[in-house]
Amino acid sequence: MSPPAAVVEAGGGGGGGGQQPRQQQQGGFGQSITGIIRIAVFWYFASKFFSPKKPADPSHLISNLFQKGEPLDMWLYLSEHQRFNDFGNESSLVWHETNIPYATWGSESTRTISLNYHPSDALKNNGSLYAHVFFARSGYPPDPNDPEYQPQGAFGRTHPVVAYLPKSRSDKRKSLLGNPKDAEGSEPVAMVADDAEADSKGDGPVEWISYWKPNITINFVEDFTRYGHNAVPPNVAPYLNIDPSNGNYYPTIFFNEFWLLRDKLIAINETVTEFLLNLEVGPISMMKWQLFLQIDQSFQIHRSYGSMLEGEADELKRVFLEGNPYLLVITMVVSLLHSVFDFLAFKNDIQFWNKNKSMEGLSAKSVVVSFLCQLIIFLYLLDNETSWMILASSGIGCCIEFWKIGKAMHIEVDRSGKIPMLRFRDRDSYASNKTKEYDDIAMKYLSYVLFLLVACFSIYSLMYERHRSWYSWILSSLTSCVYMFGFIMMCPQLFINYKLKSVAHLPWRQMTYKFLNTIIDDLFAFVIKMPTLHRLSVFRDDLIFLIYLYQRWVYPVDKKRINEFGFGGEDDQAPGSTDITTANEDEKKTN
Repeated sequence: MSPPAAVVEAGGGGGGGGQQPRQQQQGGFGQSITGIIRIAVFWYFASKFFSPKKPADPSHLISNLFQKGEPLDMWLYLSEHQRFNDFGNESSLVWHETNIPYATWGSESTRTISLNYHPSDALKNNGSLYAHVFFARSGYPPDPNDPEYQPQGAFGRTHPVVAYLPKSRSDKRKSLLGNPKDAEGSEPVAMVADDAEADSKGDGPVEWISYWKPNITINFVEDFTRYGHNAVPPNVAPYLNIDPSNGNYYPTIFFNEFWLLRDKLIAINETVTEFLLNLEVGPISMMKWQLFLQIDQSFQIHRSYGSMLEGEADELKRVFLEGNPYLLVITMVVSLLHSVFDFLAFKNDIQFWNKNKSMEGLSAKSVVVSFLCQLIIFLYLLDNETSWMILASSGIGCCIEFWKIGKAMHIEVDRSGKIPMLRFRDRDSYASNKTKEYDDIAMKYLSYVLFLLVACFSIYSLMYERHRSWYSWILSSLTSCVYMFGFIMMCPQLFINYKLKSVAHLPWRQMTYKFLNTIIDDLFAFVIKMPTLHRLSVFRDDLIFLIYLYQRWVYPVDKKRINEFGFGGEDDQAPGSTDITTANEDEKKTN
């Protein structure tokens, strides 16, 4: 089946249907909130201030044909045809209201009604249905064939009641062990896929299914601006209904679907006998209307650049619909702080490893394992066809982690064989003291625990979960283990600190910013829906950082020990140690 070729007006807020949020994509949710609102507000005020100036001659201006508070009558018809002129068909008229004051706020300005609609056989089989709404001055008909009809006193608009969306493709995952019971119970639930995603995949024809919109909100835009003939702002011009006889415009009708989430749509099939339809008509301010339009446009921009998935727009709207307003304000402020702390942690991490000249007291093996974990996550994102922006961020993270290995160890290229190989050699400042010994002991016993957990979880995943291929099973198992057991790789540094009875060698600025970010992640874990594994990965970091803080409190500062910049606290106090310090610095640069 294919979608109908003619659609009068695209839904303003059909929302998104992705119901499978990935673990790694929840971290950027707070940034999406501030980014989207910033773009929308900027676009609105830019269109206000930089729109063309009004001409001085009033004769060149167009204005609204109706006055504020003028009473209007409304007729709403439901028809399966896009064009409607059968005003005498009483069966198509589902709602009629009289004396609605135009663009005023009050009890008489907003009207609501709920009704049951019985679909025809054509509608059940991929048919179309349109809502034709007409307004006229009170006492006058909307029918052009009526003798009392006034051309400049009646106007209308058509809007589709049925939405056509591509059906999600069949789940390609399967039980790798060939479990028949798993195959029987693994039929995927029909979910809506993104239009762009459906068009980009060439796995065969896309099946389109029809959905019923249970809510239709008709808004009068409060717009009495006098525009120039050729100076209408571009964000208003597509919605302006101009009278060709005198050039003035009719009141703007806006079908508001901003809060209509995609999971509220009802699939139309042959088993459905009736649908509930909630109708509402009321005013909307010019600023609110433009804000809705710009937010929807910013959603489209984010999706086109790959920074937002199709379902995230609905999740963001759901936060505003179901969340506490005060908690939302706190969340937005905290998300901004999260971005600042994340940048500062990244800056200080790069600065620490760039200036670090000694690996004494630092775990080199943890740096290598951190790179492997980042590489596993990058391969997992690549296998799951994640957006390019998230892939680029993860790829840059892999490069930075590999660069840190070069600062922690000597990396050499062995060209003795047919294929050049990378060889890693410990630095002298790491191997010549107790740091390497303690690091080996900690990693030895922790690796036993980690390998046992990884093996058990991989076997469980193979037996009870479905995967696309053996390669996907390996990546998903390793990625899940990184989320659940990744905190184990932070334990060797704790063991080294315990044996050396010192924490002066650690990058405390970077760790402080990371700890603040962890506290912020704890708040998001309660506010935003996210996978359980990601929520566990947030709280287990708290325990590690608390142990680090306890060690900093227990172990006194040893001023004789080399700090993160390769200097000791008593270097400046020893008058006869200038030559020795210079010689040691030259030696550290070569190590």
